[in-house]
Amino acid sequence: MDWGLKNRISSIIKPQNNRALMLAVDHGYFLGPTEKLEDPKKVIAPLLKHCDSLMVTRGVQRTCVSATTDTPMVLRVSGGSSIIGEDLSQEDITVSIEDAIRLNACALAMSIFVGSKYEYQTIVNLGKLVGEAERYGLPVLAVTAVGKELGKDARYLSLACRVAAEQGAHIVKTYYCNNFEKVVQSCPVPIIVAGGKKIPERDALQLTYNAIRGGAVGVDMGRNIWQSEHPVSMIRAVRSIVHGNSNVDQAFKLYKKLVSEESKKNSTTPKKPFNPEK
Repeated sequence: MDWGLKNRISSIIKPQNNRALMLAVDHGYFLGPTEKLEDPKKVIAPLLKHCDSLMVTRGVQRTCVSATTDTPMVLRVSGGSSIIGEDLSQEDITVSIEDAIRLNACALAMSIFVGSKYEYQTIVNLGKLVGEAERYGLPVLAVTAVGKELGKDARYLSLACRVAAEQGAHIVKTYYCNNFEKVVQSCPVPIIVAGGKKIPERDALQLTYNAIRGGAVGVDMGRNIWQSEHPVSMIRAVRSIVHGNSNVDQAFKLYKKLVSEESKKNSTTPKKPFNPEK
């Protein structure tokens, strides 16, 4: 593995503990203005310093992320279908390697849809992307999706992750499931667990804890952070598990403490007086 490739991976998965906290804000590429992500710049700004890397599209990176940040960018490079389209699995590569380099991407992310109508297209695209990216020392993160009829169990997630790794993906993002250890054991590259749809905060912390305990290097969480009523408190609680080895009770206690401090701070902040001339 080339020095540049190793260096970029180490900026995403921290070498001191082999852990990773990725913040996902790429949902708009197929969902449009997702609830509580309508204004990406406002959402990203207070969270950026608390994550190890940001999973983002090029449009949002250019318009909504400060160019002075030292947080690594994991660039979403696939797309082509929307939530109201016929088939979400009909994706293609939409960003060139050259543009990814211009954006100083630390990794490229794309989805494969195992068991779907467009399985062949997305898997072949992954193989081609890895081949191109390797020339420039860029790691590729494969986001695994499984056909609806197959479900999210260890058997099929193992299949999806292994296929991604066999195509050369350097990191794989997948779902947590029962017997998750089997998924990890059959995948020769690091696994990051998707946060998924919004669930109660304690449940999201439990998911994080279970993922780490099951062998994942970390989580790529989006909606369970920025759809929380207290996003900064939530990402700090998640971080306490990923990097601080907190258990769920400790992390949830931290979350409630941070929320309380935030509420007190907001209640004591003086409001600007109303000026009728403005």
